[in-house]
Amino acid sequence: MPSFFHPTAVLPVVLSFAAAVQGIVESPRTLNLPETPYNYTLIDWPKHFLEPIPRFDNTPSENQLTDEGATLGRVLFYDKTLSKSGTVSCASCHKQSLAFTDDAKLSVGHTGDLVARNSMSLVNSRFYQRGRFFWDERARTLEQQVLMPIEDPIEMGHTMEGLVKQLNNDPLYPPLVEAAFEDSKISQERIASALAQFVRSIVSYRSKYDWGRAQVQGVEDPFPNFTDQENEGKAIFLGRGRCASCHMSNGIPPDRVKGVLPQRQSAFFYMVTPVANGIDSDVPQADPGVGGVNGVDLDQGRFKSPSLRNIEVTGPYMHDGRFKTLYQVIEHYNWSVRPHPNLGGQLEDVAANGMGLPTPQKDALEAFLMTLTDQHLLRDPKYADPFVSPASSK
Repeated sequence: MPSFFHPTAVLPVVLSFAAAVQGIVESPRTLNLPETPYNYTLIDWPKHFLEPIPRFDNTPSENQLTDEGATLGRVLFYDKTLSKSGTVSCASCHKQSLAFTDDAKLSVGHTGDLVARNSMSLVNSRFYQRGRFFWDERARTLEQQVLMPIEDPIEMGHTMEGLVKQLNNDPLYPPLVEAAFEDSKISQERIASALAQFVRSIVSYRSKYDWGRAQVQGVEDPFPNFTDQENEGKAIFLGRGRCASCHMSNGIPPDRVKGVLPQRQSAFFYMVTPVANGIDSDVPQADPGVGGVNGVDLDQGRFKSPSLRNIEVTGPYMHDGRFKTLYQVIEHYNWSVRPHPNLGGQLEDVAANGMGLPTPQKDALEAFLMTLTDQHLLRDPKYADPFVSPASSK
């Protein structure tokens, strides 16, 4: 069973910061960091994670996770001076209490304008097997992804050249950078490496589902810590609802010749490839998804599918945030999947006939999905804002 890390006593670090960004009032900034870095690297994974991790982990050999690197990344993640106006940080659109997503249909950028798509949860990004990011998968690595919002004119509006110069003149960063790397010099590559390390450290494995999964031989067995309704919902997820055929794929192609289907992995709840899920009956010209990036006809209207973990708190749902509630998502798959030229094969029958779940079974499915919420993750101090607000520091 996973063991929980208990934070050490924290050491306030107070450093003055002369704002380099116009419009920011010069003021001291206070960091609340542990004297010994939090443990981001040594995780007591539950058994059902151990087999798929090597196959799904997208961590590159040149950017292995370290406690010091993730600590630097955490500070950068919450630092609003990464935006040109000094008003928005990565955490503004990726809130810990919401499993590192936003509760808005579309988030607000540093200019006050809305961004183009719904904010996707960052939890377990480390285990997205394809290693590509954003709804349209335009970033080929997480290291590439973490920099793109910084330079997006609506999201954060900075330039990397300007940001690197700014951070090198900020007395807050040299000791953090030196602890993470060989010296205190800040570069674009080091910003990317540290942010990617922090995001990869955000892992969810301590939900009610995980406690139950650890107590049984196979995922199909009734979980002893589940209610009858939750076990019924799990059975629907695995069976009649056909949810597991996509969201429990283990990333190994089936052997069509031998007719052998690979065993499900029961850890990540990711879809392995982008999908058109029938929320539209055509390819919207304004947002063709993955196909708009790679130009492949079969990918027109397809989008990356986020993990179902913590889905209770990650709404609104879909790339455009069109569904406010989880129940609306279930109802979509139950009766409202539309025919689409690139619809995933697993949804063609659903589009034609629906799933036909009655209300009690929809309620049970929703109850099961809520067991994927990891309350420890949502409160874990090692992922929290390290900056002390002026009010709380008085």
